[in-house]
This record gives sequence, C-alpha cells and structure tokens, in this order.
Amino acid sequence: MVADLSQLVKAYDVRGVVPDQWDETLAELFGAAFVQVTGADAIVIGHDMRPSSPPLAGAFARGATARGADVTLIGLCSTDQLYYASGALDLPGAMFTASHNPARYNGIKLCRAGAAPVGQDTGLTEIRTLVEQWSEHGAPAVGGVTPGTVTERDTLADYAAHLRKLVDVSTVRPLKVVVDAGNGMGGHTVPTVFEGLPLDLVPMYFELDGTFPNHEANPLDPKNLVDLQARVLAEGADLGLAFDGDADRCFVVDERGEGVSPSAITALVAARELARNGGTGTVIHNLITSWSVPEVVRENGGTPVRTRVGHSFIKAEMARHGAIFGGEHSAHYYFRDFWNADTGMLAALHVLAALGSQDGPLSGLVDRYDRYAGSGEINSTVDDQTGRLAAVRAAYGSRDGVTLDELDGLTVTSADWWFNLRPSNTEPLLRLNVEARDEVTLKTVRDEVLALVRA
Repeated sequence: MVADLSQLVKAYDVRGVVPDQWDETLAELFGAAFVQVTGADAIVIGHDMRPSSPPLAGAFARGATARGADVTLIGLCSTDQLYYASGALDLPGAMFTASHNPARYNGIKLCRAGAAPVGQDTGLTEIRTLVEQWSEHGAPAVGGVTPGTVTERDTLADYAAHLRKLVDVSTVRPLKVVVDAGNGMGGHTVPTVFEGLPLDLVPMYFELDGTFPNHEANPLDPKNLVDLQARVLAEGADLGLAFDGDADRCFVVDERGEGVSPSAITALVAARELARNGGTGTVIHNLITSWSVPEVVRENGGTPVRTRVGHSFIKAEMARHGAIFGGEHSAHYYFRDFWNADTGMLAALHVLAALGSQDGPLSGLVDRYDRYAGSGEINSTVDDQTGRLAAVRAAYGSRDGVTLDELDGLTVTSADWWFNLRPSNTEPLLRLNVEARDEVTLKTVRDEVLALVRA
C-alpha cells in the first residue's frame, strides 16, 4: 500500500507518531530519497534520546548507504550539534528528533551541506514524492552503485569548543545558574559546554529520558517553567535556563524567577553581535518580535529586516542579506558564525557573558531591551480561518492612523500598539500576538480582536 505522508511531512521537517504514522521501513526510504534528491555522496546523522530514535536513525543510514552514500553517525546530540557537524564537515545532515513533542512522536530535521535548511520549497516535497512512490514496493535498486560505508564520530567536544570560541565566558564574574534540561538533549550538551567556566551549575532533569517523566520538554508553555522558576528562587541563583527536547531553543528566567521575553533576548544578543562586528550589520527578526528589537538594532548601528514566522524564512533572509544574527519570539536564535543555523546554546552563552561582565542583576540588564507590554501568543480554534481574518481586516481597515500588511497573516499597526493574526498551517487555529505601549492599551486591543475572532 502506498503510504499517506500528508500528515507526516510538515513544512520544515518530518514528524509523526511511531509506529502508527511511520516506522523503520519508511525511515529507510527517507534515507534513500534524501541521498537521491541531494545527490550527496556522504551524509551525517544524529539523534536525540527518544527510545525510537536510534533504530530510526539506523534505518535511515541503511537507505542512504544503499544509494552509495557514506554515513557518519554522531550518535546522541542536540539539533544544533547536528547543524555544527553539517557545517564543520560540510555534509548534508539528518537529525532524528520530535523536539518538544510528546514521547510517542519522532521526526527528522534535514539540512544540506553547511546546515542549509531542507523544507518544502528546498527538497522536502521531492523527498516526500519519492517515499510515496517507493512505499509500495521499496526503493528500486541502482545498478553499479557500491554501498556506502558507516563510521562513528563524536563531535560534542568540537561543538562546545566552537561555541566557546564565539562567546568568551571564561573571564566573567562567578554566576550561579540553574539549568532545566527537561530530560532532553540539554542534559547531554550543557555539562561539556559549561565545563571549566566560572559557573556554579545547578542541574535539573539532566537524565536523558525520552518519556519525559517530569514535564514536557516545551519551555514555550509556561507550566513547564514552574519547576525552574521555583528552583532559581530556592537556590538564590543569578538566572535559570530551560532547553526544549532537542536543545535547539533556550528560554531564560531572571533572578526573581520571572521569565525573560525571547524578544528581549533577541535584542540583547543583537546588540552584542553588532558590537562584535564593529557596530554594523543586518539583523533578521520575525514580525511577532517586539518593537524593541528593530529599535535596539538601529540604536547599535545595525539594519533590521522583518520577515515571516518560521525558520526557513529566517535562514533564507540571513543568507540573502549576509545577516550576522536573527531571532524569533519562539526562542530560536540564528547566527552567521554558526552557518546561519539556530542554536539556543550560543544565545545562552551570550546571556551569561552579558550578565557576568557587569555587576547588576539580570532583571536590570534586560529592562533596557524589554520596553513594551506583550500578550504572548493566544490561540483561538475557529472553523473558518479566512472568514475570521476577513472580519478583523474589515473592522480595522478603515480606521484613521492604522496600517495593515499581509506579509504573514494580518498585521495591524497603530502609533501605540500593533497586533498580528495568522492562521496555523496544521491546525484550525488563529494565532494572535499583541503589543502596546502600556498594559491598559494592550488589554483593550487584545480583547477587541479576540471578540472579533471568536464571534
């Protein structure tokens, strides 16, 4: 039977329930298709701590070697460690992870050599088509092809050394930092990256466990930060860091146990990256980051460029503009010196370096970058995304002093507030983000838009 991949292949990756939606048989076909589409003669493969990850990665490797590609297995790694390997070895890569999704899920994040993204417009559609064609009878044999070899390589120490070369934390004042790895890959990478630094590390949930026994490895959901916030206060720590399941995203908690907006972290890191580059450079930010991000970029001599939500758009703009840094409000941070790929660990090192090079607390440091009241992302389940968007557009389109743009969903901007309303690609949801100059205005705009959306 031909496999139905419509629910499995997403815009940027492969992700679904194992074994209900996919298994080792399909993983092997994905490996063969990946080599055929990229034309690679060698690839690198890594995986997270989920019980299904090693067998899926092994099956993918079999499919790749059958197509003549040599495979380097780097074993347990974070997603940004796989990107490091792809960049440093100049090889296409495959990372087996379902990021923050529950234990029964798994997936593949794919990249070309140099960590260049593979999405629907850059090869993933062709890979899906081949896997569907082959799913009934298997991948056809290729005549005259010598099967590729498989070698193992440990890249963790080299990955850590590369990050520490980009941000020097060795000379900062001693800091006490609580890290919640959520039983994900941060428990694998943090000890090596932080080793020998002037940091008093308090580890939480560092045991690699793909069943996530303590909480979901999704720090974007406030309930998954509660343990970290309490521990920061109990320890009297200078800050807390929370990583998602594959440790490519990092969230920050200040010394009061308060979450720090990813937009504020984007602005802080942007200022530091601009300083590293002589006060010039382009910084990419998506359209739901705070007004403070482009303001800080301009204040520090840089040029801000606004783009759609989604890592493929950020990475494409990074490459097009030669940008030095890019940030998203979802806590993905992208660096030119990391092959334009996202790494939460490098952003964390920037925060530690900034905090440790001055005497004040983190809350005081980020105040200069956190200038407005924000709603966070509010999801509404709707039957008619297009109709609800049209209703909101009609309600605001004729108002004085208001501008509308449709770069990604609908963004409505006034002198004192803005909001963005955009449809989910995978669910019957509209996602709302609002920002204003004060809390009262924020609540007024938020409630008015939600009333229209949920009417």
